[in-house]
Order: sequence, then structure tokens, then C-alpha cells
Amino acid sequence: MALIVLLIVSVIVFFIIRLLPGDPLIIYMGQAAQDQAIQAEQIEMLRHQFGLDKPLYMQYFSWIGGIFHGDFGRSIFYHEKVSTLLAERLPKTVYIGFVSLIVGGLLGIVIGMWAAVKRGKWPDKIITPLTYVGISVPTFWLGILMIYTLGLKLHWLPISGYTSPFVDFGLSTRQLIMPVICSALFGIAGNARQMRSSMLETIGQDYIRTAWSKGLKERVIILKHALKNSVIPVITLIGMGIGGILAGSVLIETVFSIPGVGRLLVSSIFGQDYVVVQGVTLVLSVSILFMNLLVDLSYGWFDPRIRYS
Repeated sequence: MALIVLLIVSVIVFFIIRLLPGDPLIIYMGQAAQDQAIQAEQIEMLRHQFGLDKPLYMQYFSWIGGIFHGDFGRSIFYHEKVSTLLAERLPKTVYIGFVSLIVGGLLGIVIGMWAAVKRGKWPDKIITPLTYVGISVPTFWLGILMIYTLGLKLHWLPISGYTSPFVDFGLSTRQLIMPVICSALFGIAGNARQMRSSMLETIGQDYIRTAWSKGLKERVIILKHALKNSVIPVITLIGMGIGGILAGSVLIETVFSIPGVGRLLVSSIFGQDYVVVQGVTLVLSVSILFMNLLVDLSYGWFDPRIRYS
């Protein structure tokens, strides 16, 4: 099924991007020539160089054939291989996305479990309304608000840029705080709501009541007996949220000026750099499919009944 999905994604992206009005070569030449006269011979030469003079179906099969050999094509705008651009920018997006996923998953599970155990008490009454706020807040608005308050007014955090943690871990962590909060907020709120609902359902089961009647401690009952069965719907939600985090990198990286894949995708769409858009979309699709496969496989570990069946 994953291979079929990838094939469909590749076909849709390849042909949809070409429906945009304009010509990528004219856009590129207009910037490179600095408003000088554009000769038709130059356009045709570049069209032949990038293979844009071939029929669409031949361009598609040529692109797919190159991918099987590790060649994603060459960017019109950047004059570099797409694989080189991805190698430079993908680690930044993956790093921010991975940290956001971990923060959103762990905090969401802990907060939701706490709200369920304290149902009807003050933690639950505070957490439940806040989850609605977390789900509703637009990412770009929150990012701009944090830049204004934490960066420009209070000068607590840098407002833009990216530094590798291997170069300067302190600066990298400070630059990471605002993007991770924006990216993980929806995951924290959504996972907390799902975890609360799932935990309430689980702690009402017969085997949980049996554990209470045996005199087991609350910590043992919650962590050992209830948590594993409650977390399966949350794991599914986290898997679905991976796509949201990768897609959200477009907004996050644009707002905070992070030179990642999301920002590369935006600039390539505006410049109609077909090959880059195709390559980035395909890589993101593979990442989402792979992570969802890992989520499916994790079900058997969390619930042995699934593994045995």
C-alpha cells in the first residue's frame, strides 16, 4: 500500500505543479539577467538542458528513473542537485520535527493521564479548557506573537535563524524553543485530550477494578496496567501528527527564518522550480509513510493481544 501511495503522490505532484501559470525558465532568466532582454535561443537551450522540451510523460519517467539511481534532478533556480539541497536542509527540519514530536507526545500523554486521574478536580478543570485553546491557536499567529514578546520586547530568545547543536548547543537550544513550542502545541493539546478520554475508558474496565480490589498502589495500577492499553489511540494520533509537523514546517521555518526543507519548498513553489518541489514532496511522503509503519508495528508492543492475533 505504501508503494501505491508513493506512486499516486509522485503522479499528482508532478502534474499539478505544472498547472501553475508561468514558465520557470522565464522566471529564472528574469532574475539572472537583471531585466535585460531575454533571447528565445537562451530559453530553448535551457529548456533542452533541463529536459523541459520533452513530452510530459517522458519527463515523468525520466524523473522516476533517476530517483531509482539516487538522482532527484537538478534545480533550475539554485543550479544544484536536489539531493545536495536536501542533504543541507533536511537535517534541520528533521531535528526540529523530531524534538517537537517527542515534546508533543510525552507532554500530551502525561498531561492527559493527569487530567483523567484527577477527573472533576482542579487539574482536570484547568487542563480541559486549555486543550481547546491549544488546538485552536494558529501556528503562524502564535509564532509572530512569541517573536514580538519574547524576542523583541523581553529579549529572552533569538527571533530567527538556526544553529547546529554540534556547533553551539546553547544557542541552538535557545533558537529551538519558540519553533518547537509552535510546532508541538497542537500535538500536546490533541494528545492530552485523546489520552484523557482513553484513560477514563480504561480505568473503568473490570481488570482495573480487580487491581484496585487487590490493594495495589495507584501508581502501579496507572503505570503498569492502565497506561499501555490507554496509549494505543494516542500513538495512532501521534503517527497522524507526523504529517502535520512536517507540513507545519513550511509555516514554522518561514516565520522563524529557518533554512530547512519547508522554506525550500515555499521558495521553489514561487519560483516554479519543478524538480525541487517534486523531490521535497516525495521525501516528505516517504518519511510520513515510514513513521506510520513504525506506529503500526508499535501496537504489538503496547498491546500483546494485537501481536498474538
